[in-house]
Amino acid sequence: MKINDIIDRIKLPFRKDKELFCALHDIMGFYPHDISHYKVALTHKSSGQLNDKGKPLNNERLEFLGDAMLDAVVGHIVFERFTNKREGFLTNTRSKLVSRDSLGKLAQEMGLTELIQSRGEQRSHNSYMAGNAFEALVGAIYLDQGYNAVRRFMEKRILKQMVNIDKVAYKEVNFKSKLLEWTQKNRVHMEYCMLKQEKDDKGSPIFGFQVILEGVEGGKGQGFSKKEAQQLASQNTLERLRREPQFIDAIFAAKSERTKMEEEPTMAAPDLEAEKTDFIVENAPSPSEKQEASTATNRQLATTQTEKSGKDTIDEFDLSDITHNPVELSREEIIAAAEAAAFAEQSPEPKA
Repeated sequence: MKINDIIDRIKLPFRKDKELFCALHDIMGFYPHDISHYKVALTHKSSGQLNDKGKPLNNERLEFLGDAMLDAVVGHIVFERFTNKREGFLTNTRSKLVSRDSLGKLAQEMGLTELIQSRGEQRSHNSYMAGNAFEALVGAIYLDQGYNAVRRFMEKRILKQMVNIDKVAYKEVNFKSKLLEWTQKNRVHMEYCMLKQEKDDKGSPIFGFQVILEGVEGGKGQGFSKKEAQQLASQNTLERLRREPQFIDAIFAAKSERTKMEEEPTMAAPDLEAEKTDFIVENAPSPSEKQEASTATNRQLATTQTEKSGKDTIDEFDLSDITHNPVELSREEIIAAAEAAAFAEQSPEPKA
């Protein structure tokens, strides 16, 4: 059956719908049943469109559904493709195939981005719009024709014609390095916290790690080696950084508190000229008297109760006189106390 006969049969009312119908056939490799799902999938929120009830019309809900379907379908395909691989390998392969960057590139190659309804300036500033539209398209396919249609689309149109799944699977992506690069660029403190280290039923070691960013708990990862566990934890953290704005807000709020504490203002440097003139007194003491005066001054500042009680020695471990608001003495009082103490120590003790 020719495409014109199909268009006439489904009775598309508008020319734009007919053009979209043909474009979707070229992209997906099959004809839509209910084109309304696909129109929603290609509508970005920046377009400002409203539905029949006056509520915003956009592809965010279909994006959510498509994301879940991609995980299920691609996970199913990877599971059957690599029969002898462990969970960590399968998880990494699926993640690379359904990453936002990969989906965005596919959307551009397929011509899907040309069909997105949005404001032009919004499109230029939103690097994830294409990938989001791809996910929404998958959600539309699922609603329109079901799970098997999504799987056929991914197997025959994507993985067979556009993506070398084996090359993607064995290509090493260093998520830990990418996360480290992000933390260094944004000056964010990062550490890996080991959650567990045990053995499974077969005696194989199992490690669990979690990423901590500025004290905020990030993604977790489990693997048969520390490297594998940290890679998965890094990957999950990167996904959260991309998808959860509140996660980023919490990290930078914690960073702000830390840097605020580190950048407390310090006391101003003393005025050296004032130090020279304020301590000039008549009848300057000798060097020995200066030493004794310094000792007496320290005693005076350390405790006022000792002077009041008339004790000759100070207990260095008695902290009872240290308060939050110590008694302030003027320079004249300090010098007078020092001279008095020096004179008292030089005077001979009275004979009994």
